[in-house]
Amino acid sequence: MGDATSAEQSRQIRLIVCLSVVLAVTAKLFIYSSDLLRDPDNWWQVKVGLDMLANRMIPVADTYSHTFAGQPWIAKEWLGQVLLASAYQTFGWSGVIAITVSAVSLMTFILTWYLSAAFKPVVTVAVAITVTFFASSVYSARPLIFSLPIIVLWTAVLFQTARERQPPPFWLLALITLWANLHGTFTFGFVIAAVAGLDFLARARLSQPRVLAQWIVFGLLCPLVTLINPYGIKAILATFTVASGNEAVAQISEWSPLNARTDVLQEVLLLIVVAALLLTRVRVRWTYAAFFIFTLHLFLAYSRFQYLWLLLVPIVLAPDIAQQFAALSLRSWMGEARDGLERIIAKHHRRIAGVIIGGWFAVCAGFLGFSTVSPGAQTSASGALAFARTQRLSGNVLNSYNFGGTLIFHGIKTYIDGRTDQLFLNGFMNATAIMATAAGKPVLQKTIEDHDITWALLEANDARIPFFNELSGWSKAYGDEFAVVYINGN
Repeated sequence: MGDATSAEQSRQIRLIVCLSVVLAVTAKLFIYSSDLLRDPDNWWQVKVGLDMLANRMIPVADTYSHTFAGQPWIAKEWLGQVLLASAYQTFGWSGVIAITVSAVSLMTFILTWYLSAAFKPVVTVAVAITVTFFASSVYSARPLIFSLPIIVLWTAVLFQTARERQPPPFWLLALITLWANLHGTFTFGFVIAAVAGLDFLARARLSQPRVLAQWIVFGLLCPLVTLINPYGIKAILATFTVASGNEAVAQISEWSPLNARTDVLQEVLLLIVVAALLLTRVRVRWTYAAFFIFTLHLFLAYSRFQYLWLLLVPIVLAPDIAQQFAALSLRSWMGEARDGLERIIAKHHRRIAGVIIGGWFAVCAGFLGFSTVSPGAQTSASGALAFARTQRLSGNVLNSYNFGGTLIFHGIKTYIDGRTDQLFLNGFMNATAIMATAAGKPVLQKTIEDHDITWALLEANDARIPFFNELSGWSKAYGDEFAVVYINGN
């Protein structure tokens, strides 16, 4: 009876701890809500969704650029774009922020709940807050945000199932099908399932052939069910264009490797983790080590994928760490007498949970009712576009990469934009990069001729500006802190 009571109190306190962490993270995200719209891709992700809602069709060819118009292009993250667009239609950019924060809140709850199943509350809070803070670089109004709660739940359930030597829950197939329609990272689900399956095999060996067969069937079904999307196999193939290292990878910061000189916090965290592993001599299974190394490789190789190591490794390692270090574990904490605060929380957990959940909805409603947030001037080029409309500038534009999203949103065909996973390849990105070098002037001149460029929208610090000042017939027509416009008077 005592053990049952202790377990029930543990679940009650865990629930309050998880909800409290969620509320804290939510409040922080709303306070710094403008950061969630800092990515230039926020613009075109919403616009693509709006066009799908308006046309009731999914795109199969590019209609947003003048350089690759008509080339094959699929909105492989169509459902995520539709969700963002629906939020925009209802509440404007505040709605986009709210649905983004909601996805992070759900991810935070799932993460904290599974951590709290291994760690005592104070350790759970410390780990959850640390992880969500360091993973915040990917908190942005893009379809990726909807994959975060899915990948955390997918990983937690599969590794827990393997640890318990149980067959994988086949309802997860519906989850990865949803994931495949939300964001291209669903292929990571295959890798996670494979490692979890190996972990089961390492634990059970061949003593449970029926369960092993279920793991094999589950693994085979994973790629098959992800074909349930508007594009079929194309959605999977599109994810490998970047993984294969296309030319855009070297040109875009989010695909760059960890730079210890600039990514100081990430380096410090990594060093702390390595030091902790060495000093404590924590023992991990070879399957966990393989997962650690795989996600660490992604952490070091691509800034974009640092969140995988940050979010998933704690979930995978938490049970083993808690088992080896009793001072951190939930089980040890459950054996202790509850203090006054803990008894109050357990006794009134329903009311407290209701207050926290009500507070979460109140914060969201208040934000939607009073916020006027919108993407910043760094990506909007609002003054320059207002000038272009006033002057009725027409024809093909040459734009800086970070202005591609706002041009798409405002119905202006781009020279280049953020859809470099499928477009702007075959030497195009490399030529664009060369324009910003000392040898770039002839490349710029050829580009203007080949693409019949009549005006340019550039960031104020764009390295091509001196070349435009030297080109015959070109003159600066507008400039502000963030953008300049050049027009061809010929």
